[in-house]
Amino acid sequence: ERLPVTQEVASSSLVGPAICGGTCVAGVPSGFIPEHGMSTTRMTRSLSAEDARAARCWYVADAEGKVLGRLASRIASVLRGKTNPAFAPHVDAGSFVVVVNAAKVRLTGRKLATKEYLRHTEYPGGIRRATAAEVLAKHPTRLLRDAVEGMLPKNRLGRRLATKLKVYAGPNHPHRAQKPAPLPDVR
Repeated sequence: ERLPVTQEVASSSLVGPAICGGTCVAGVPSGFIPEHGMSTTRMTRSLSAEDARAARCWYVADAEGKVLGRLASRIASVLRGKTNPAFAPHVDAGSFVVVVNAAKVRLTGRKLATKEYLRHTEYPGGIRRATAAEVLAKHPTRLLRDAVEGMLPKNRLGRRLATKLKVYAGPNHPHRAQKPAPLPDVR
């Protein structure tokens, strides 16, 4: 037969957090069932798809003068939903992100001249090379989009998350009706 857990045992560092969750009332651990001599645990609640869709927000990020990789990692974190307290890696719980002034993004060092972007036309021998400066001049949104998509999961969830990224080369965007807030700092 088990003996009931005393206050000294329940408040010890090894047993206390597992049995009473760190809080005791009148010498009896919370969640303690006297007849069984064991404690109950709280069940964790998983995030459903409906709850995730209800928690979505719209954010706007101004890329003017920002370093490409640092901005892309902040955007990928918000798209993924890691700023949401109920983050689950298998749920699309992220928010929408609108990026303006993507043509004015900054690359550090000599990357503008030396970094190469490769793409393939799907025809034999159809590999195409372009430096970051050439890509920025011809397709100003592609640098940022490729950087963010490279930081997302490589599966159907990642492809779905990438559709919530809206990138525009200039300062105007057609998403004013959604009232986007400034992009939060991610630590």
